[in-house]
Amino acid sequence: MASGVIERPAEHRVVAQFLQSAAARPAALVLEGEAGVGKTTIWLTGVDDARTRGFRVFSARVGPQETTLTYAAVADLLSEVEPAILDALPEVQRHAVDHVLLRASGTGPATDQRVITAALVSVVEQASRDAPVLVAIDDVQWLDPSSQAVLASAARRFSGPIGMLLTERHEHDGDPATSDWLELASPDGIVRHHVGPLSLGALRALITARLGRSIARPTLVRIAEISGGNPFYALELAGAIESGSSVSALPATLAEVMRLRIGRLDDDAQELLLAAASAAAPTVELLAEVTRTDAKRTRELLDEATAKGIVEVDGDAVQFSHPLLARTVYNDATRRARRAMHRRLAEVATLPEARARHMALAASSADDATLDALDEAAEAARARGAPAAAAELVELAIGLGGDTPLRRIRGAEHYLHAGDLERAQDMLDTLMAQKPAGPHRTAVLNLLATMRIHQSRFEEAVALLEQALDTADCCGEVRVRTLLLLSYARLNAGEFAPALHNAERAVTHAADVDDPDLTSQALALRTAIACMCGRGVDLPSLRRALALERSDSEAPIAFRASGNSGLLLAWTGRLTEASEQLAELRQTDLTFVGVAIALNEVWRGRYAEAARVAEETVERAEQLGGDQLCVVAKAVQSVVTAHVGMIAETRETANAAIALAQKCGAPHLADWASIGLGFLEASLRNYRDAAQILQPLMDRFPFVPGTEIINAAYVPDAVRSLIALDRHAEAEPMIDALENNGRLLDRPWMLAIGARCRSWSLAAQGDVKGAIRKAQEALAHHDRLPMPFERARALLLLSQLQRRSRRKDMARATASEALQIFEGLGALIWVDRARAELDRDKVSGRDESGLTPSERRVAELAATGMTTREVAAALFVSPKTVEANLARIYRKLGIKSRAELGRLMADR
Repeated sequence: MASGVIERPAEHRVVAQFLQSAAARPAALVLEGEAGVGKTTIWLTGVDDARTRGFRVFSARVGPQETTLTYAAVADLLSEVEPAILDALPEVQRHAVDHVLLRASGTGPATDQRVITAALVSVVEQASRDAPVLVAIDDVQWLDPSSQAVLASAARRFSGPIGMLLTERHEHDGDPATSDWLELASPDGIVRHHVGPLSLGALRALITARLGRSIARPTLVRIAEISGGNPFYALELAGAIESGSSVSALPATLAEVMRLRIGRLDDDAQELLLAAASAAAPTVELLAEVTRTDAKRTRELLDEATAKGIVEVDGDAVQFSHPLLARTVYNDATRRARRAMHRRLAEVATLPEARARHMALAASSADDATLDALDEAAEAARARGAPAAAAELVELAIGLGGDTPLRRIRGAEHYLHAGDLERAQDMLDTLMAQKPAGPHRTAVLNLLATMRIHQSRFEEAVALLEQALDTADCCGEVRVRTLLLLSYARLNAGEFAPALHNAERAVTHAADVDDPDLTSQALALRTAIACMCGRGVDLPSLRRALALERSDSEAPIAFRASGNSGLLLAWTGRLTEASEQLAELRQTDLTFVGVAIALNEVWRGRYAEAARVAEETVERAEQLGGDQLCVVAKAVQSVVTAHVGMIAETRETANAAIALAQKCGAPHLADWASIGLGFLEASLRNYRDAAQILQPLMDRFPFVPGTEIINAAYVPDAVRSLIALDRHAEAEPMIDALENNGRLLDRPWMLAIGARCRSWSLAAQGDVKGAIRKAQEALAHHDRLPMPFERARALLLLSQLQRRSRRKDMARATASEALQIFEGLGALIWVDRARAELDRDKVSGRDESGLTPSERRVAELAATGMTTREVAAALFVSPKTVEANLARIYRKLGIKSRAELGRLMADR
């Protein structure tokens, strides 16, 4: 090792620079090269260097056998974590860690990759608060699919001083990287370094240090030629010469070198080494059992192999001194011998996955016992949150001849849950070509429709589900699940009435199915859709759905009673209760629930928390891939940034979400981006822009049956903009709907917003007294609604109306209260608006041109191109008052037209 460092100054510098970067921010270094070139030596040196620098190290060394295990590398990383850190994790994450470490009892809810990722991130981030962290993994090409998925997702979420040091084998220079899954939050944080061959001088130093003497130059040159500068290969060749081989007889391939190291072994030793090469985690006890050898003889054989440098024994654990030796032993064995060994390993395996894989490798064709074992193992992997491993096991069964429609359906479902939509599609396409009938056809159509929903192709999903219903008569459970999916697809397509109709059908058919959790899903979805359709909340149905929901339900969060209950609490103004309930579900679905939490926190006025959750949700959406999730996450993020007054960020994020939604062919996905952008422009008094942005939503208003906040959050800004633009007739239906539905359902948000919208309308028409009454009515409703921003907005409106009615002291007190709330929230644009309202009282409020605050507001609005009537409507004054102000403005500024005013204000 010391020689390796001395002769690798370039690699030593690269590792040192990487560790320096990782001590400050997430960074990764991938050491690439062929087998035996010295990657592991450099990796070990880097790990030691990290510890010397004060890093906390989480490490894993992966071998080819471990590709058959589930979460093998993640288990290695978590195995030495202090119990106190694991105990501090949320319960759902602790349960996931127990699954990974094989400590779960087998009872309790199934876990999934998302929760395991969250647990790993929590552990690493927690450790990084005390010291920089190094996640070190040797030979990432052997990562099992489940570990790779978790590490890929976790790496993108690391934010502290965390480094990832990886080695990766390339058989040939220029081979594509198998670690292309690795991404960090900052793309420039990843460095890939190719570890090349050693020079002749470096090889001489290395061999001399190992042999304790120098060798002749011609021999050294011959070794360098054959090895290609590969240090492991060169040392093996030098060792062969040391053992008496002639230079002319040196082997020409690495496989031959490995065979030379292994040498001639008796049958017992060969069998023992084959057992070690075939097992994922060989131990002395395991090798003795599968070779039917007593402990003493097993130790003798291992001592012989150790003396030859083939294996290393550490306590009871046995491992090959180099993976190439294991590969040579396994490949050189006959196929018959390998199958026999896997058969023996299957007999002693305790884990269903390990037993099933050994049985599959022992079989040449399908047999019922092997297929049953693979099915059982796939189910166990799914329960452990490893859908990729479950899909692999299903494909093993199919490859052995167990190709049935049910296995293909299960395999596609596992791939779908693992996020591999392409592979799921391939499996379903193959099955559809076989023209399945009955329940199998329905299941395939449902899965295809689910994939279309994931891709936001809702009309295609509806068409597939309608086909599925034609074949679902034979099975009530399948019919209910199909109706649930159809209801959800229609809802997302904006078809509210058909969505509710299908949800009601699902409830009816669920009564004939003995599945309480399925009944719970149907009741929950129907309750949520009925609320969106303006029918209020069916509390008896919701309570029954909650009582029937299984704690370990595997239903999508959008169908679960607990998830819908949290949404309904938020929609109906019970924001604190909603926050508590949604927080409990956060680890279940980081994206869907994250969006709901972010919106709920905005409504509560907790913008910092909303921003944090929105950012995490965007990161999660980007990790999962697919433009659809990113659209929704970015759209909600724009709502958050709009409320804190981040003008450029809101416009950039919202417009990016809108453009991405158009690209996806699902513009409705970006509705919240339009809502956030419309709110921002209305806040800035850019009413014409706000109305243009919100016009598509306003066009849909007559066709949306309800005015709950989830449907009508844009309405207050739309109404304000329309009234400012003197488009009263377009605003009236929305005001009427809010008032009528609010009274019908006794919904505080509708009543408060409806009264405020009515106040704007009355003020614009000159009825100041009526406008004041409505603004005060809005504030009374806000007493039941924990939405501080909306209350402050109503207060600011009331202060403007009080000033117009010449109640200046009262107006100042009201505006001061609004300002205090806006400042506490950090709503910067509205802080400025409230201060401007207070500044109107100050005699010294004239600017350098002599304009009063009132004249300045008129000038600013008129300069945007608004007509006299529009300015009057925006400021709640008469057109004549605006004209009088403009006359004074022109005189003071020495101008004669609006064009001149526009240029002058733009310069200012």
